[in-house]
Amino acid sequence: MITIFNADEQIIVDEITYKNDSVTIKLPAFEGYLVAKINKSGLLGSFIKPSLDRVVPFKATKNSVRFLSNENANVNITGNWETVFSANSETDSYIAKGIFNQKENKVTGTFRTTTGDYRYLEGIMDGDSLKISTFDGAHAFLFTAKATDSTLNGFFYSDNHWKEPFTAKLNNDYKLPKEDDLTFIKEGYEYFDFSFPDTRGRVISLSDTEFKDKVIIIQIMGTWCPNCLDESKYLVNYLKENPNNNLQIIALAFEVAKTRSTAYQRINRFKERVGIEYPILLAQFGNEANKNLAAKKLPMLNRVISYPTTIFLDKNKKVRKIHTGFNGPATGEKYTEFTDDFEHFVDSLLNED
Repeated sequence: MITIFNADEQIIVDEITYKNDSVTIKLPAFEGYLVAKINKSGLLGSFIKPSLDRVVPFKATKNSVRFLSNENANVNITGNWETVFSANSETDSYIAKGIFNQKENKVTGTFRTTTGDYRYLEGIMDGDSLKISTFDGAHAFLFTAKATDSTLNGFFYSDNHWKEPFTAKLNNDYKLPKEDDLTFIKEGYEYFDFSFPDTRGRVISLSDTEFKDKVIIIQIMGTWCPNCLDESKYLVNYLKENPNNNLQIIALAFEVAKTRSTAYQRINRFKERVGIEYPILLAQFGNEANKNLAAKKLPMLNRVISYPTTIFLDKNKKVRKIHTGFNGPATGEKYTEFTDDFEHFVDSLLNED
């Protein structure tokens, strides 16, 4: 077994195979895997994501640390940061909120965006140089920046295929737009409905009699999506602690997979690894999780801008709220705020006549 540490997150890996001097490490839930040669100092190999034909070289050094520190920290970035990624791009620019805690030269935290978060980040402040990263089997993220007491200027790297600049300024009062105002039902659509197959090929519709008079939570997601994994874990735990025959969760999977059978395999593996008992239907598969195509699959929505997107329907199948993105446990207070709001809102729907 292997444990991957990202700040407070611990990912247990138990799908490991050996052949001669090589090891293959399959990460839980996601399709990505590591394959490497074993040598005296550690591992040398690649992080592979088959659906995207992406190969990222990696080296793992035994008894080493994530980042080597050359000098003590002379800046402390504890606090909230008003952040802009790709500020000079009309098409790629987006806002975020940096949330960081620093003790001596160790830094933990995350970036929240309007659609989710970058999960558990961990790293160091080396003099005035910030270096933080995460690896969860879906993504390898690295953020580097030059820091002052009130500014950050740096770059965000995703695997070996993406690099973009970001700037941030300290602003402990900064707030992002509300997640419940970004996606909504278009005029002319009174009800939300769909018809998609489950992994056995059975077509399921929201209008089926088994869903009559129930509160329905629709989860728009993908098995490739870390924020979807965080939300799925929360939903599984919520159902265990709050069993109710009048509540039904249905997930609609938009899969990055080259074939339908591959998409079904990933959905089944995701359900098994996370412990999901509610249905996950295959809404779409292909070379990318195209949000425009997703919106066409669900024409009653004005747009789909994030995975996950969560839709709350009352017992009359009317949409009462649409929540864009998911603020996972790495966001601290925001995660607690979400879980409290979720539980109170679902309770109110269940208590309606």
